Amino acid sequence: MRYRGSYLMAFGWLLPILADANPAIDMPGYLQVAREAAAHRATRRVSEEEFIRMSREPGTVVLDARSREKYRELHVKGALNLPFPDIAIESLKAAIPDKATRILIYCNNNFANAEGPFPAKIARASLNLSTYIALYSYGYRNVYELEPLIDIRSSKLRFSRPSRRSP
Repeated sequence: MRYRGSYLMAFGWLLPILADANPAIDMPGYLQVAREAAAHRATRRVSEEEFIRMSREPGTVVLDARSREKYRELHVKGALNLPFPDIAIESLKAAIPDKATRILIYCNNNFANAEGPFPAKIARASLNLSTYIALYSYGYRNVYELEPLIDIRSSKLRFSRPSRRSP
């Protein structure tokens, strides 16, 4: 009982923040789904070789949630770009209508030596984490994440750059 009281005193400041002042914003729900997604993600991180093999299988979508600008600079060949801020009910329904679709994700923090198109983020703010939690929140469970940090100069993945056209 004493422990419970000290816990509430230590974290009591958090209660007003967690209160539902806006029903369209649900911090307690987000924290709960983030914990669930973390447990789900634990067995769904794949090597570069597995990522390549899986990406070649029919019905698999490689999703790039970086900005359109960074995607246009350089992206994994064949990847679908749906920038993280644009992940919403209708955009997901349009881009990936079947929630059972296998989705492979990667982000900035998967690639070294490519600061322009893949600028590093701090580890706890990695786009893979936000993207995985968002997809899980929307009911997508067949999601796999590229695990390693790969030197882009020695990557076995194929990349695309937009063709440079003369004006």
